[in-house]
Amino acid sequence: MENERLNLLVVDDEERIRRLLKMYLEKENYLITEADDGEKALNLAIENDYDLILLDLMLPKMDGLEVAEKLRELKNTPIMMLTAKGEEMNRIQGFEAGADDYIVKPFSPREVVLRVSAVLKRTHVEKEQEQLNPELIVTTNIEIDNQSHRVLAEGSPVNLTPKEYDLLLYLVQSPNQIFGREQLLREVWKYEFFGDLRTVDTHIKRLREKLTKQSEAAAKMIVTVWGLGYKFNSYSEGKK
Repeated sequence: MENERLNLLVVDDEERIRRLLKMYLEKENYLITEADDGEKALNLAIENDYDLILLDLMLPKMDGLEVAEKLRELKNTPIMMLTAKGEEMNRIQGFEAGADDYIVKPFSPREVVLRVSAVLKRTHVEKEQEQLNPELIVTTNIEIDNQSHRVLAEGSPVNLTPKEYDLLLYLVQSPNQIFGREQLLREVWKYEFFGDLRTVDTHIKRLREKLTKQSEAAAKMIVTVWGLGYKFNSYSEGKK
């Protein structure tokens, strides 16, 4: 991956922010395409195969959440949201729409570069691991098709974002093993020093809520081990 020039789409209605991001990212040898509104961003994202999209939320013509939701129906292009909206509910909405990462303005350009690199490395590793992982994983209440990324809870489909899917798969592949939030950030998000621990909690919460809609027993298999982290209980009687 180091020898490839990866293509990034930078979406922001403020030219100065696009210029700043472009300057720092081009120094890292990325190819940059710009868009200043949501409609243009969505059309570009559909027509081209970008390696990552940096997406503002407050955009003219179509907001960033709608762009992400529409794109997720067609592609799994990694999305990093850059926005002034930093409340927990904003983050939850961003991740639900399909964001792989969420950065609040004002931001450090150097941190953005590091996090872009982390998301791209994680995506590259996941593509390689898809060839190694078993195509079908079946537990007491949950079935995961690793080829189609389809999840069933007691036979009913569960609609997960790409990151929720990654988190569930990681836990299920190591049943009864306890993972701290720092470890999950490192292994699932590939963050070493700058990940927000609340990101893990938010995803666990949303994952449980979505599983509960189809099967309370399936949701209870994701267990909180107070003071230590989370685990996937291989027995259906696990408690949250």
